[in-house]
Amino acid sequence: MENSNHPQTNVFQNAVSFLGRQQRDWKVTVTRTSLERFAYQMVFPYLSIYIIALGATATQLGIINSIGMVIAGLLGPVTGGFVDRNGPKKVYLIGIVFLAISYLTYGLAHSWIVTVIAMIAYWVGFATSIHSCATICGNCLVNRDRATGMMICESVAAGILGMVGPLLATWMVTRSGGINPEGIRPLFIAALIITIGSFIVVLTQLSNQKWTKEYSNKPNFIKDSLQVLRNNSYSKRWLIIAAITFLPTGMVFPFSQVFAHEIKGANEIVLGAMVTGAALASIAFAVPAGRLADRLGRKKVLFVIFPLFWLSNLLLIWSPNQAILLISGIMQGFFYISGPINSAIERELVSADQMGRWIGIIRVFRMTLSALMALLAGIIWDKIGPQYVFLTFIGLDLLIKMPLLISVPETLHSSLTSKTRLTVND
Repeated sequence: MENSNHPQTNVFQNAVSFLGRQQRDWKVTVTRTSLERFAYQMVFPYLSIYIIALGATATQLGIINSIGMVIAGLLGPVTGGFVDRNGPKKVYLIGIVFLAISYLTYGLAHSWIVTVIAMIAYWVGFATSIHSCATICGNCLVNRDRATGMMICESVAAGILGMVGPLLATWMVTRSGGINPEGIRPLFIAALIITIGSFIVVLTQLSNQKWTKEYSNKPNFIKDSLQVLRNNSYSKRWLIIAAITFLPTGMVFPFSQVFAHEIKGANEIVLGAMVTGAALASIAFAVPAGRLADRLGRKKVLFVIFPLFWLSNLLLIWSPNQAILLISGIMQGFFYISGPINSAIERELVSADQMGRWIGIIRVFRMTLSALMALLAGIIWDKIGPQYVFLTFIGLDLLIKMPLLISVPETLHSSLTSKTRLTVND
């Protein structure tokens, strides 16, 4: 039998073929996203615990996240208009600079008040850099490769380093004195160094490619953004779906590690293992999910994945021991798997020359709603009960997002994203 008939050989050949036909800028973005995930996954298991250890309450933790999200969200149309007119590279670099400022500020903080500055810088940096990343992914990948390519970028490549990050962080925290401000502080310095490295990668390796029409008028970010909404009958519905899908970043994840530590008694090893497990799930299931989404349709796969993330939250609430906490952490990885498929639909709803503005509009809605819900989550935690933070999210997802998603058409065979005019400025 010929080697090419072996399933393992076919998988390898398909992988080589897939990577070989992708543009260089997409590969640069995969590298940068992996480094960013590595840095953040080191910090994430301990970030909320660190802020509370510096004196914040759960309500104040929600306020800190809310302020950062609102500011980052309001900048969305400006960022989107700039990306569409000038290309994503400069915006990308600005976003990474804000991430570096955030990690530096966290590392120097000795009061929770100072972490407000760090959180604002983080959300501005995260939203701005991922805006450019999303534009590149959306426009460099064709429909038949889009969900798979985004999975490789956000789940597999980033997932591998994202799995190493919590393991390294656990070792660093243990060596530095345990779960307390001084034991956690070195993680931010390590994240700062990695972020500087990602800046150098983008600065030296990313081209000045842009997808644009010729603009003769001066920028009018509000008018330009509204034009995108007028041209698409499903865009308004999708804004609600995108906003609710993003809620876990402000409503669930900032509180899940605190819940595991304070309510369920998880130590630094279990906290790190939960995040590592989520990354491992991303690695294991991301590409198969992406390939199914590129063959069967995006929505069919999402209808299976979303309930698995609900289950992870229920397991967190009901876990009788730390083994179940670990399973909950592993299943959180399905949130990261759903993200690229969800994003594939977003990219296929508009043409390439509108991509930056469209992502900017989505950013306003999803970060504003996440900010409000992050604030509400802190109040729910302090006034009603910690478990209701997670149950509220599940209710919103089930009762509002899912019916709206059913009403949006499948976008796998959309031709909008191929209508582009490409220019490259070296």
